[in-house]
This record gives sequence, C-alpha cells and structure tokens, in this order.
Amino acid sequence: MVRIGEHGFMRSDGWHLTDDVPGRVVDFLRSRPALHTMQLTVTAQPRARGTLFGWLETEGAVRGFLYRLSSHRVHLTRLSPEQAESLVVHLGAAGQQLTGVTSDHDTATAFAEAWRRHTGVEATPNWWGRLHRLGTLTPPEPEPAGAARLAGPADLDQVIRWCGDFATAVDDSLDPAAWASSRYADKHFTFWETPTGEPVSMAGSTRLIGGMVRVDPVYTPAHLRGRGYAGAVTVAVSAAALAAGAGDVVLFTNPANRTSNDLYRRIGYVPLAELTGYAFSRT
Repeated sequence: MVRIGEHGFMRSDGWHLTDDVPGRVVDFLRSRPALHTMQLTVTAQPRARGTLFGWLETEGAVRGFLYRLSSHRVHLTRLSPEQAESLVVHLGAAGQQLTGVTSDHDTATAFAEAWRRHTGVEATPNWWGRLHRLGTLTPPEPEPAGAARLAGPADLDQVIRWCGDFATAVDDSLDPAAWASSRYADKHFTFWETPTGEPVSMAGSTRLIGGMVRVDPVYTPAHLRGRGYAGAVTVAVSAAALAAGAGDVVLFTNPANRTSNDLYRRIGYVPLAELTGYAFSRT
C-alpha cells in the first residue's frame, strides 16, 4: 500500500532501509525514550561509514526501527514475531549479511530463529543485558567521604584509561588512539573524589536526547570497590540528569552481576527490560 506523507512524499507500507533517519522515525523513537535509549543516541551521533538504518511503516505509522553499524550486528526495537520474520525476508532480499542481533529477549530470539531458518546460520546467545529506569533517586546511606566533580580537559588521560579498563572488563575494546571515534568520546564524565582530591570512581552520561539520559559507563578500579564510591557517583550523575530536565534516566547492567544490580536498585533504579544478543556463524 502506498500513501501520501508530509511534504507530498510517497510512503509505502513495509520495511525501508536508508543511511538517514526521517523526522517521523525520530518521533517514534522519542515516544518511548527509555526503551529506545540506544537507538536515540546512535541516531543523534554523526553518521559513521557503513551505518544502516531501517524502519517499519504500516497504515501510515512507524512501528519498528533498526540500526546496523560497521560490525554488521543489527539492533532492533521491540517487534512481534511476524514483524521480525518480515524484516528477515526484507534484509535477505536486500543481500544483507549479518553477524548477530541485539534486542529485547523475545524480539532477538524471534529474529535469530527466523534468520537461522532463512540463511542456515547458527544463532548462539552471546550477550545479556538488563535495562533499568530511574524511579525515586535514593542516595546511599552513609555516603562515602568526598564529593562529585565534573571531569575537564585536564582529566582526559584519566578518563580514557578508565574507559579502557571498563571496556576490557565487559569484553569490549577501546583503542586510545581512536578515542575521538569511540562510543565513549561524546559522553560527559564525573569523578567521585576523596577529601584529598583523589579520583576513586567515575560515571559517564549521554547528553539529553528526547528527554532521556543514559548513565554509561560506571567504573571503579578493583582495589577501590566495596566502599560505596560507585553508588555515590551514580547518584550524582543521575541527579544532574534530572536537574537538566531528563524525564527518563536509564542504565544497563549485566544480569549475572548481582552486586551491581542490587546497588542500582537500592539507589532507585527499576528493571525495565531484559535484552539478549545472538551471534551468527556458519557451521
């Protein structure tokens, strides 16, 4: 079915692939900013070579969205099994080669199974995440001695070093020489410092997009953990996001890390969605 959209452009129902994101698609993402946190931040960044976007349109409304970076892993908003199946067919007809998929658990599983059936690849779960949304911010008691401080240009070496340590801990990678193009470079960072001015923990945050701020990453060196520093710096960053006008403050955790999950619940974060990633490989 073909419809007339704004500015007189023709719209057709189904999936559309592009290297740009129309305004009505951004509006769809902003309609659920907490659930669409990754999609909002990716679409707000400069377009990297190899980036692909796509959206599903039916009856004149956007119903789903995807992005695929140079890794050829596709990231999806929540889809029904039928929508996931239709996307697999569309991507296959377009000759797309994928290395994996990440989404909420049900969507990722439906897409991975459909991709396996259509392409013959193996689909293996290889990543799990839990998305939390801030409810009532509750500072830890007692709060550790010290105070939060925004990182400045003079702190860049420290920020890059700790982001690299964080990336290693979560099976990510960060090349300091490629910092400017990394996923960390466009974030704001805050330190928790002891009364003597020693940085002991760090939290990053995205800029305010569609009323949403994501806290990412949170890092404390191993020898300084268990002293309340991570909770204190996360509260400071979360409070700053609320003061800036954020209606949704979110963060991700590893569901297997009970310590971090318990910490964020104590300071007011509530689980919102379970995410799963699948890797695709030929047998």
